[in-house]
Amino acid sequence: MSQKGTLSINTQNIFPIIKKFLYADHEIFLRELVSNAVDATQKLKKLASMGKFDGELGDLKIKVSFDEEAKTITISDRGIGMNPEEIDKYINQIAFSGASDFVEKYKDSDAQEIIGHFGLGFYSAFMVSDTVDLTSRSCYSKDETEATLWQCDGSTEFTTSSAVKKDRGTEIVLHVAEDSMEFVNKARLNHVLTKYGKFLPVEIEFEGETINNPSPIWIKSPSELKDEDYKNFYKELYPASMEEPLFWIHLNVDYPFNLTGILYFPKIKQDFTAPKEKIQLYSRQVFITDEVKDIVPEFLTLLHGVIDSPDIPLNVSRSYLQADTSVKRINSYITKKVADKIADMFKKDRTDFEAKWDNFGFFVKFGMVTEDKFYDKADKFFLFKNVDGKTFTIEEYLKHIEGNQTDKNDTKVILYTNDVKKQHTFIQSAKKRACDVLVFDTPLASHLINRLESKLEKVSFKRIDADIIDKLIEKEQSLEVALTEEQKTSVKELFDKTISRPNWTVNIEALASDDLPVTIMLPEFMRRMKEMSALNGMDMGMMPESYNVIVNGNHPIIQKIAEGKDEAVQTTIIKQTFDLALLSQGMLEGELLTDFIERSLSFVGK
Repeated sequence: MSQKGTLSINTQNIFPIIKKFLYADHEIFLRELVSNAVDATQKLKKLASMGKFDGELGDLKIKVSFDEEAKTITISDRGIGMNPEEIDKYINQIAFSGASDFVEKYKDSDAQEIIGHFGLGFYSAFMVSDTVDLTSRSCYSKDETEATLWQCDGSTEFTTSSAVKKDRGTEIVLHVAEDSMEFVNKARLNHVLTKYGKFLPVEIEFEGETINNPSPIWIKSPSELKDEDYKNFYKELYPASMEEPLFWIHLNVDYPFNLTGILYFPKIKQDFTAPKEKIQLYSRQVFITDEVKDIVPEFLTLLHGVIDSPDIPLNVSRSYLQADTSVKRINSYITKKVADKIADMFKKDRTDFEAKWDNFGFFVKFGMVTEDKFYDKADKFFLFKNVDGKTFTIEEYLKHIEGNQTDKNDTKVILYTNDVKKQHTFIQSAKKRACDVLVFDTPLASHLINRLESKLEKVSFKRIDADIIDKLIEKEQSLEVALTEEQKTSVKELFDKTISRPNWTVNIEALASDDLPVTIMLPEFMRRMKEMSALNGMDMGMMPESYNVIVNGNHPIIQKIAEGKDEAVQTTIIKQTFDLALLSQGMLEGELLTDFIERSLSFVGK
């Protein structure tokens, strides 16, 4: 007997809305329909375990097929199935997903984790179909003639009729629309099924082959697994990856929220390049997205792996995360687990930790810059590395430099370089005074230094080429310039005239006689502004460059200039010493470099 009806919806025609706005990508229809089949299968297994179903479970495989000639796609399961009344409730009355009714019915049997029969997800079928046929037979039906056929052509009208179905469960046949024929294709369907259903908990058969792994290792207990299992699963997740992960974290918590997963630490490059292999978000083994920035802090998006949680709220299309308190709790939990894992590695085997530091230190620095909660734990295992390759924790390093690098204001001065080769001269000058120099050569350097300075008391970071050592670490006692006031004025005027660069400031300073005669410095505050602006994509090209030219008043060459009488000779010596200073900073090029070479050759010939 056939019946006609009208869908219980609050709009005249919901299907154009579904097709245009509900789902960002039409391929989602397959995820929704297969997920519903999985739900129906899981419910049957649950009922059997609760003693509510005493029939034979048999083969629970979900099957997906297509017929290119008939232009159809078929999804069938051997799950709980539906009788006519349930079809009317769960299919025709869209407002009910069936979850609340099901949970209420079996609430005393711990069925809270069971999600709905069919909800709005079923209607995603109409994104690609002109007509949808649904044939279902309840698992409690004893007769194959007690099945029901539901048909709808995408309008608000449907028909139901009695049908014959050999087995329990539901079969959905999509009569694919002309504009969606791309899906009536083996390669296309296989791609979508693999993308969204690779780890679904029920076997999915497509064209005679099982395309999924129903028991991924993240649902297993860590005690069951060996290192090789984790490495093999990484290859399963990212078959194109050529490198093994450095280490991993197995997430497994059921209170105050449900969360499982595995986070892998890859070798991380010292830049902000977005990783190709992203963390994948699942909900009960159904792939949702690999855009997880709302679930994990930004710095954790550098990791790879899987997060699976049914407690992450999703909008109706499951395509976008909805921020709420559970998301924040999960975010905090993952941050803590990552920090605890790294701290544990540091405590257990510092030698191995130090060996791996170059490959994941950038990740730790990124976390310290962007997340206070992570910084509060990471400051115990964060490592400084100096130009000699030695590593120190923050506490160790402050003790290491407290004698020689504490200035007259009792501030510990941390010297650093961002380019060991280019700043070699400055590094050697610091070493002559038994000062230590750290390496800060990542794009994060300025941000990290600012964060460390804000967290550490009476600590100041200064780049090794920002000033002369005696100015970088000011002491109570200081050298005096061996020039008279008149000579100082004369030398400064000669330098100003010879250099003739606006915004470049010449200063005569009292340095050791074996220090360089002329040094060019970019003030620390100006350098940080430029670096941070560049990192944030801002253009500081309009701001004039402002360098300090430090003239060593105690160097024999400068004393010779001061005592000279021939301005032409004085000017030539100034040009040579200034060009040497430019050369040491990598700033000598073009015509200036040519002039310097020719001048140097003329000196050699004399």
